[in-house]
Amino acid sequence: MQPQRPDNESLSVSLPRGLTRLGLSAKLLVLTVLFVMLAEVLIYLPSVANFRRNWLNDRLAAAQVAVLVLEGAPEDGLPEGSENRLLTGVGARAIAARVGGARRLLSLDSMPPAAVSRTVDLRSMGWFGAIGEALETLILPAQMPIRVIGGAVGGADFVEIVIDEAPLRRAMLKFSVNLLLISLIISGLTAVAVYVALNWMIVGPIRQLAANVMEFEIDPENPHRIIEPTQRADEIGEAQRALARMQMTLAGELRTKKHLAELGLAVSKINHDLRNMLAAAQLMSDRLTETRDTKIKRFAPRLIATLGRAIDFCQATLAYGRAAEATPVLREVALRQLVAEQAELLGLAEAAQVSFSNEVPAELVAPCDPDQMARVLLNLMRNSVQALAQAGAEPGGRPLLAVHAARDNGSVVLRVTDNGPGVPERARANLFQAFRGSVTPGGTGLGLAIAAELVRLHGGTIALEPSEIGAVFKVTLPAPRMAAA
Repeated sequence: MQPQRPDNESLSVSLPRGLTRLGLSAKLLVLTVLFVMLAEVLIYLPSVANFRRNWLNDRLAAAQVAVLVLEGAPEDGLPEGSENRLLTGVGARAIAARVGGARRLLSLDSMPPAAVSRTVDLRSMGWFGAIGEALETLILPAQMPIRVIGGAVGGADFVEIVIDEAPLRRAMLKFSVNLLLISLIISGLTAVAVYVALNWMIVGPIRQLAANVMEFEIDPENPHRIIEPTQRADEIGEAQRALARMQMTLAGELRTKKHLAELGLAVSKINHDLRNMLAAAQLMSDRLTETRDTKIKRFAPRLIATLGRAIDFCQATLAYGRAAEATPVLREVALRQLVAEQAELLGLAEAAQVSFSNEVPAELVAPCDPDQMARVLLNLMRNSVQALAQAGAEPGGRPLLAVHAARDNGSVVLRVTDNGPGVPERARANLFQAFRGSVTPGGTGLGLAIAAELVRLHGGTIALEPSEIGAVFKVTLPAPRMAAA
């Protein structure tokens, strides 16, 4: 049963947490349209400026034709009405040109130079100036005509015309409307094309990833909820494969933890009853001390001590199921005697199948909890005995278990060695993890996990040392801390 989160801390991936409720596809469509429209705006400014320049150049070109007519006109001038027709055809109120140093003028009326609002010289106008004047024409239309000056052909030095700005503004507005309609059509088609492509390539697969994550959240232990990655070679394919690996690992971990929880409950129940049976056996064993048989009287204290240690172990196992191992009570312990007791419990003294060598110096003492250190030694030595009994020793040798100990810079280093088959490569990665680091076939790995935890409680370390023959487990117990003065 999963723990409940407080309401103010709960998060739901199915609810939008942004500033808008638009989905990813809708956001993509809106952003595509906005970016295309922004690009069209950037294109519009030089386009409308170029349209204005071309419109004025067309009027100047028509005015140049009129100048050519003036150059070929007789000295007494053009026929009556011809000047008005020329000006009307050009769309100008006045045309002026300088030909051979003489200024020629065609005008509908006598208009002073100051009667124009501004002068536009196309001969020296740059792009930024053209854009600025185009915007000025659209936003602030002049009430008075404008003078436009441009280059000329033939014998004329330049041509200038005076025109009303209203026709120019109407033409620019019409061009802007047409460009806007074209831009909207292009934006729509582009947005739809980009939306379809990105939705197929990116948004759709991301939606599938999100949907799979939400389904996996509901039942993470169900293997059918694991995503099936595609063969895509891009980042989305990598994300799918990474998600599949993560989900498989998480599902396996959850199943393992669930099994461990169920197993822990069962072990706790069994251990509770076993503790009661061992306590009864200890009470009955107390009577063995009253017997007259010397052999029984000699083994009775050891039997009682072993039963007492078993009862303590059951109690500690129950405590471990509730919390953790008890804090070790350190005292100076003779390690050789402790090793000898564990060897006797394993039957090494009487067994001829596995030889045992206790190479711990008799004078060596170590600061440790004797009961917990006995469990560490018992687990390590039992693993070696089981490995030697099942697989035997290396070719040409007799099965041998040896325990060494020595001081190293104040610390005490113990080594439990054997000449068996060694630790399999598959078990090395999770060697000290329960149910994952078993060394012997069919084992659970609890012995090494318990030993590692007890050594860590002592502030020490445990490790598998590399060796050419057999297995070597190294246990390091730190030197005791000096009391403060």
